[in-house]
Amino acid sequence: MIYNKVQHYLAAVTLACLLVFSCSKKTITASKSSVDSRFKVIGYLPNRVDLVTAANQVDFAKITHLYIAFINPDSLGNLTGTANLKETAALAHSRNVKIMASIGGGGAPKYYPSFLIGEKKSKLIKDLVNLAVENNLDGIDVDLEGELIDANYENFVIDLAAALKQKNKLITTAIATVYKTQFTDKALAQFDFVNIMSYDRTGPWRPDKPGPHAPYSMAEEDLDYWLNTRKIAKEKLTLGVPFYGYGFGGTAPESMSYKNILRQYPDSVNQDQMHLNGGMVYYNGLPTIRKKTQLAKEKVSGVMIWQLMQDSTGVKSLLREIDRTIKEH
Repeated sequence: MIYNKVQHYLAAVTLACLLVFSCSKKTITASKSSVDSRFKVIGYLPNRVDLVTAANQVDFAKITHLYIAFINPDSLGNLTGTANLKETAALAHSRNVKIMASIGGGGAPKYYPSFLIGEKKSKLIKDLVNLAVENNLDGIDVDLEGELIDANYENFVIDLAAALKQKNKLITTAIATVYKTQFTDKALAQFDFVNIMSYDRTGPWRPDKPGPHAPYSMAEEDLDYWLNTRKIAKEKLTLGVPFYGYGFGGTAPESMSYKNILRQYPDSVNQDQMHLNGGMVYYNGLPTIRKKTQLAKEKVSGVMIWQLMQDSTGVKSLLREIDRTIKEH
């Protein structure tokens, strides 16, 4: 009788332990899953001397990733613009936001192709990995565009990804559909996620093609191509949106931040274009940003913003509209 009671007791204790372990294991898994499955809001922040001051203006509660743009090698191969990265990373991490250094950019140095091969490539990769490790960054973002997506791009990305992953760092990219044939599937497969630059269909470089540079239809077309033609998983894609506009005709400014557009014309918040100085400025107002965010929620795993310092404040903020739309059920 005593023996049976002991058996029952031990069995009960064992079962309880198993249940506790099982529950705690499920809790850990769920917690990790909820973090990993956060809808991404990636905001680019221009790299400058007062980087920390600029970062302190960012509403970290409304983003998941901060990208510092840009950090590139000089002609001798030494990375420039690396000051204040560690302090900025500490600020981002204190707000549960990941931080990346972005290389390249639309105005990347013309000598860049020479850094994608041979000894210069090896040095650049080593320096980028060290940059991420020494400054507590979460990884490196590759925003090489146009002619820089050359025959050496794939091998550069493969080698950089391997080196970063050895240090448990992320590698991401910004891509534009206009360069779609230059990206190989193997290169794209290296990235943890891919941010689609769904803007700049036209601009000051195409004065003969005035009109919206980032219409909603472009977002639909871009997502359709990368999801259905190139078969990139939705979990790896984000939709890029612009916080700026381009002007055509008259003496309209070639480029204007959303913030400056509203300073001149506060009522432009619900439009995508406005007359200015005998010309027209095209941008994305609140309704279009909301609609694009809804599209991203449906089709992919996040939105990407170029760039955070161009936003307005308060109820007219595009980032606020993105955040509100994400939190809607």
